[in-house]
Amino acid sequence: MKRVLLFLPLLVALVLGVLLFSGIGKDPTKLDSALVGKAMPEFALEDLHQPEVQVSQQVFQGEPSLLNVWGTWCPSCRDEHADLMWLAKNEGVPIVGLNYKDQRAEAKAWLERLGDPYSASVYDPKGSLGFDLGVYGAPETFVIGADGTVLHRHVGVVNKQVWEETLRPILNQAGGQY
Repeated sequence: MKRVLLFLPLLVALVLGVLLFSGIGKDPTKLDSALVGKAMPEFALEDLHQPEVQVSQQVFQGEPSLLNVWGTWCPSCRDEHADLMWLAKNEGVPIVGLNYKDQRAEAKAWLERLGDPYSASVYDPKGSLGFDLGVYGAPETFVIGADGTVLHRHVGVVNKQVWEETLRPILNQAGGQY
């Protein structure tokens, strides 16, 4: 019996190696979302700029749009901000910002300093909507259909390549003109 126990570390290392090897080559930005094909979760959160204004899932009704989850604490969000500005200004893409687990004053200062690409800004300091969306970090971007249906989830930075190859085709298929 003791001889069998001598091989236990080898068996554990072998199983761990197989598990790790199975993840090699997979794109970490392509995470499934349980919400794809379903309606946006219901929510009522404050507008980032106007705390007296409540924003709900109704903000997604009428045209396909992007929902960008961001925070000032997120270095990658800083990386993608210029591309979001470009998308909003040059492509006319409606982008709803979800300020996630952040401080309101810092978030507002960030948008004043770097520009505001968002057609609406939802303030989610406790991460409640992020939790309902299955967000585990930032940035994450969701494509939302004109009827409020979640069409796609992108994990990571949105840049021109992601826009051209992934997000634009989905938005256009949903009825957008980009």
